[in-house]
Amino acid sequence: METDNQQPLISHLVELRDRLLRGVLAVLVIAVVLLPFSNDLYHFLAEPLLRHLPESSTMIATEVASPFLTPFKLTLSTAIMLAIPVLLYQLWAFIAPGLYDNERKLVFPLLFASTTLFFLGVIFAYYVVFPLVFGFLTQAAPEGVAVMTDISSYLDFVLKLFFAFGLAFEVPIATLLLIWTGVSTTKSLAEKRPYIIVGAFVIGMLLTPPDIISQTLLAVPVWLLFELGLLCARWLPKKMADVEES
Repeated sequence: METDNQQPLISHLVELRDRLLRGVLAVLVIAVVLLPFSNDLYHFLAEPLLRHLPESSTMIATEVASPFLTPFKLTLSTAIMLAIPVLLYQLWAFIAPGLYDNERKLVFPLLFASTTLFFLGVIFAYYVVFPLVFGFLTQAAPEGVAVMTDISSYLDFVLKLFFAFGLAFEVPIATLLLIWTGVSTTKSLAEKRPYIIVGAFVIGMLLTPPDIISQTLLAVPVWLLFELGLLCARWLPKKMADVEES
């Protein structure tokens, strides 16, 4: 009997290992494809800052290996982000056999929506937040101070913002999950709206640099996306009830 119980566990561990390997392989393949374009990727990433630097200023590398390691780190980070759909699909395929039919119908769209929202957050950060933040920060430099950003520090800065905005754009998914799992209700969350707004600004303060522009540009979308999650969640309990009835 003990051997019979161990067999499903071993098969699940083998499947988990295989799906982890597929995810790692996807990241490595994308990284290898992008590696020849590492410097181009970094130039594209740095363009919002370069556009606002004074003509006499440039970006600098303060470490000996930074000119190589920084674009390589960007390439690997980009590969991981581009592989997110594959990683989430492997997660979905692993947990799907243990879900009910109505749960499968809901979980897969949620995984797809979460991926899309994450990329929308990254795009929003690059095209909306970066120009405003870098325009403000470069103009705020005291007189006589040359703005010459280290390439490694810049990469860490923008990756942090990418993560913050990608995570912030997941608020509708988190709202739907809270309601779907029964942790909260649409009415209860709506009554907590003032606390959500304050929490959005606290999150913006913690996850973004200490400037009011990036903090506000993160907090306001968090609040609006929370409202979107509430709007989408209004049909969720009814739909789940219909499924259970049928």
